[in-house]
Amino acid sequence: MRKLMKLGALSLLGMVPIWSVEIHSMADAVNLAGKQRMYTQRMLKDYAMVGMGNTFGDPGADLAKTIADFDDHLKSLDAYAKDAKVKAALKKVDNLWKEIKPQLQAKPTAENAAKLQERLEALLHASDEATKAFADASGTHAGKIINIAGKQRMLSQRMASLYMLEVWGLNDPKFKEKLNSALKEFKDALKVLKESPLNNEETKALLAKVERSFMFFEMMNRSKSKFIPTLIYKKSNDMLTNMNTVTQIYVQNESK
Repeated sequence: MRKLMKLGALSLLGMVPIWSVEIHSMADAVNLAGKQRMYTQRMLKDYAMVGMGNTFGDPGADLAKTIADFDDHLKSLDAYAKDAKVKAALKKVDNLWKEIKPQLQAKPTAENAAKLQERLEALLHASDEATKAFADASGTHAGKIINIAGKQRMLSQRMASLYMLEVWGLNDPKFKEKLNSALKEFKDALKVLKESPLNNEETKALLAKVERSFMFFEMMNRSKSKFIPTLIYKKSNDMLTNMNTVTQIYVQNESK
């Protein structure tokens, strides 16, 4: 009891960040850093949904939660990081995040969305560098596979956010280029993951589900019609959920 009281007192003083996620291993760190990449695109997707007035999935609440999670995860990663290269990469993420966070919390507008996309793109790249730095510091094959699997979560949200912005009416001249790049990267990574020796029966089944959902985005890319946002939102979340489970299984197997 005395120990708990002491912990509570330290927390009130800001010395123990009880809100932060605990990181127990380098595999955990790679997984968490990889989630930050995904959050950059998920926030953009939610922002567009709110801006369009679409309430499917309660994107406003999801946006608020994701902003809070990004904050918490960044604190946890920074506290866990020991490597100088990792710390420098996280510093870049932190500097960008301080500028972007207030924009995400303001009322969404199409005018601001174009600028926000560019800034979140920069945050995505910085978060990717931080994840790679953690993966390199882990020095294991599993760390690299966890990085690849984790990045699939981001790509599922990236494909969705690009489509959301197009449906909203934003004219991005590089839309097709960005989408084709995301589709190719996802497909190539899926092939690598399916061939990984870290797979078990559960991950194989989940990767098969992800592949079926991915076909929806490939079909959209070939179509000239605009798809309804709720369908895009659901399919991208299905892929995210399944890829998150796959990544968690890789982390658990590496930590054994």
